[in-house]
Amino acid sequence: MTRSTALHTDRYELTMLDAALRDGTADRRCVFEVFGRRLSGGRRFGVVAGTGRLLDAIRDFRFGDEELRFLRDNRIVDAATLTFLADYRFTGSITGYREGEAYFPGSPLLTIEGTFAEAVVLETLALSILNYDSAVATAAARMSVAAGDRPLAEMGSRRAGEESAVAAARAAYIAGFSATSNLEAGHRWGVPTMGTAAHAWTLLHDSEEDAFRSQIEALGTDTTLLVDTYDIEEGVRTAVRVAGTGLGGVRIDSGDLPTVAAEVRALLDDLGATGTRITVTSDLDEYAIAALAASPVDSYGAGTSVVTGSGTPTAGLVFKIVARADADGSWVPVAKASSQKISRGGRKAAFRTLDGGTATSELIVVSDGFEELSTPSAHPDARALQVPLMVAGEPDAAALGPDGVEAARAHHARVREELPVRALALSRSEPAIPTEYQEV
Repeated sequence: MTRSTALHTDRYELTMLDAALRDGTADRRCVFEVFGRRLSGGRRFGVVAGTGRLLDAIRDFRFGDEELRFLRDNRIVDAATLTFLADYRFTGSITGYREGEAYFPGSPLLTIEGTFAEAVVLETLALSILNYDSAVATAAARMSVAAGDRPLAEMGSRRAGEESAVAAARAAYIAGFSATSNLEAGHRWGVPTMGTAAHAWTLLHDSEEDAFRSQIEALGTDTTLLVDTYDIEEGVRTAVRVAGTGLGGVRIDSGDLPTVAAEVRALLDDLGATGTRITVTSDLDEYAIAALAASPVDSYGAGTSVVTGSGTPTAGLVFKIVARADADGSWVPVAKASSQKISRGGRKAAFRTLDGGTATSELIVVSDGFEELSTPSAHPDARALQVPLMVAGEPDAAALGPDGVEAARAHHARVREELPVRALALSRSEPAIPTEYQEV
């Protein structure tokens, strides 16, 4: 049986529901929005990730006997609310940015429409998934930019929670990584997996040579040998002696990587192993990868930095009500006005304006009413950013599973091509394009 996601929420979601059922506002139609007031960490763009996971989680947001018993035994809600929750199904609609899309401050990444009762309880679930996955994807995209055409492998599972590790591998793949070490990510999401041996393998054997010979016998000469357990130069010499000049690759996991990589390349070439690839790991982030751009490195493995958002572990997204139906059924824009946490009410449509195929602004069209919002005539070449993700409670099948991951990865690659060059710089700065609002 699929495990329920219903208790992946904060208590106040259900106490608000409980009170709304009491005072009669639970059935009011509402529009909620997920957006970020700013880009965390001084990033120049963000990357949407986690959408497919979220749609699965909403579909599994069901209160079974176990969940209801917990709520009843802990007196979290009253009997009427328990009855409501027993039959809970999200039947509303969700539109939003495609997974893999770039976003900027104010971008309406997700718009959830339904009754207050069925929509408000999704806040924590939506934010916990989108905030983490988007932070990882944004960091991964920066690393991918720094790596250029060289492949990147995600190998940070041991630096994250067991489920976060799977989510991180998925998000990194969407944002440009080519593989992961995490087998569950391969099984669940179709992310290509990779991996050979750790230092424990070498230390298990009586000698480095014995370890290398055993690995070659098991995996063939195209494998990658870890050469820095003892002495790197001796490790390279032993690797080529055991595998021959057709050795697939060597991995370096320590030392001054630009210097060591150059020395290893020279030694491999001197030994005749001119086709042997060099992979470097060792706490790489986007800055370390960029510093290796001129080095003779063929691929990278990143771990801790990518699964922790490279110092920015959350995207800083929020979930806010932006419109509600009044007692007479008319729509009313609503917004928080607190200092430093201002939000903008009204339903929104988002477009990316382009000049010769290059993004120039994030255009957000805001309506006080509920009429259809279309591209302003002043921007006929603008690209619409929102797509239907869930209709009448049914998720878009194209966004789910391994196929959804591949679609998101392909979309991200296309989106990155339209970003201006300044978006690809790694230094802290303002967003690469401005967010502009237009009232209709």
